Amino acid sequence: MANTTEMEFAGEDFAALLEESLQEQSSFEGTVVKGTIVSIDNDMALIDVGLKSEGRVPLKEFGGPGQDAELRVGDKVDVYVERLEDKNGEAVLSRDKARREESWQVLERAFTEQEKVKGVIFGRVKGGFTVDLSGAVAFLPGSQVDIRPVRDITPLMGTPQPFQILKMDRNRGNIVVSRRAVLEETRAEARNELVASLKEGQVLNGVVKNITDYGAFIDLGGVDGLLHVTDIAWRRINHPSEALTIGQAVEVQVIRFNPETQRISLGMKQLMADPWDGIEAKYPPQAQFMGRVTNITDYGAFVELEPGVEGLVHVSEMSWTKKNVHPGKIVATSQEVEVRILDVDSVKRRISLGIKQTIENPWVTFARENPTGTELEGEVKNITEFGLFVGLPGDIDGMVHLSDISWEKSGEEAAADYTRGDMVKVKVLDVDQEKERISLGIKQLTDDPFTSALKSADNLRRGSVITGTVTQVNDGGVELAIEGDLVGFIRRSDLARERSEQRPDRFAIGEKVDAKVTQVDKGSRRISLSIKALEIEEEKEAMAQFGSSDSGASLGDILGAALRNRQNNDND
Repeated sequence: MANTTEMEFAGEDFAALLEESLQEQSSFEGTVVKGTIVSIDNDMALIDVGLKSEGRVPLKEFGGPGQDAELRVGDKVDVYVERLEDKNGEAVLSRDKARREESWQVLERAFTEQEKVKGVIFGRVKGGFTVDLSGAVAFLPGSQVDIRPVRDITPLMGTPQPFQILKMDRNRGNIVVSRRAVLEETRAEARNELVASLKEGQVLNGVVKNITDYGAFIDLGGVDGLLHVTDIAWRRINHPSEALTIGQAVEVQVIRFNPETQRISLGMKQLMADPWDGIEAKYPPQAQFMGRVTNITDYGAFVELEPGVEGLVHVSEMSWTKKNVHPGKIVATSQEVEVRILDVDSVKRRISLGIKQTIENPWVTFARENPTGTELEGEVKNITEFGLFVGLPGDIDGMVHLSDISWEKSGEEAAADYTRGDMVKVKVLDVDQEKERISLGIKQLTDDPFTSALKSADNLRRGSVITGTVTQVNDGGVELAIEGDLVGFIRRSDLARERSEQRPDRFAIGEKVDAKVTQVDKGSRRISLSIKALEIEEEKEAMAQFGSSDSGASLGDILGAALRNRQNNDND
């Protein structure tokens, strides 16, 4: 009986010991324990964790992302026990899971207390990047990398930096982090510090954040300022992109700062010397310089004399000959032109320039080379109600007034004989350099037939008596053909002394008529005649020779005697 009792007791002890051993072993699985490096063979480390058998762990699990493991035999390390033994009888250990377990505990506390954590970006995945948080792997969305879009993230990879945990789920093993949140918090602190110390005239370093048509926004480190296009450089800049690029580092000066709205106006040109200082000495009036056309408007063209110094060539100062022409048809943008300084106003920062002044006034040249009386040939450029415009040397025009086209025809009739493009000979009559007018004549190329006829006519002067032949009768009077192919005209009121006799229909074409010359107008080429004046003169002569009204003789007797006397003289 004793033996049976001892055997039962021994069996109960073994069972208890076995159960205790199994419980002890199961308590190890899924926990982090401390082990000792027993040996290092190739890429594996053999670790003793106090169990029946050791376990092997790859060396790569002991190194961080992009780092090699530095282990020696005897080193104490924490490992995670997955199973007490595998099919080979070895413990299944993991350094990665040990680190992950440790990290999750730290990360959960940081997430709860909203603290930042250190991590290293080590890989790319769809939509973002992977971050090692001391063993735990987190996801970094692409939008959470930086405040501004980052084209190349390579410089950020492999470098420890702070992150903010946005979300974590231990059951699923998901952690989402943000680098941007950390930067924005730092940026807000920097912004408050910068705004508190900001003052006008202060020089700051910044980065071009955005470019618009009217300027560029500069990131000053937590706060943005506007750099207007007119404050980028002293020279003309049509668009900020001509001088700046996004991401470019720049040095700027605070021009204006409004603490209430926190609007900051910046300038770059203010850090450079003002090219307008001493401008009068550099560009004295009447001096000539080469410049570049930078802008063309309806009223003129802007010419850059040096970076930051521009002058305006008004449309009236561009050409001597091209009037009422858009400046864009005379010069082109970026064209190099020679200009003359006309006026400098340093206060208003204005320089008036001239292009036409760099060459001699063509009207001055024409007057010097073609004095009055010079005969030329030119093309009829235009025909107007005033006369003919004829092209002359120097790309200028002269005008033949209607009254200077023909001696014989009226202006309109004479102008009808010409068409645009005709080549005509002209004579220079007058040159007005100030008004830029040249008077030409065509009829002056020949002698005036009226003047010639007057010279050849005998006694054709005012007060003389002529005999002419009626060639035309109208309500206004009578026209006579007189000596030398000249034409005289008797107005209706000059046809007779008596009003009842002042009728043009009393005369017939071809009839011979005596009349007195009352006016010879060479300008209008007109000879005025009067029968009335001749009758008055004859009456005076008769009264003087044959008596007076007081002698008792009648007016009829006196005039009859005078008439008989004149007839006798004619017969003699």
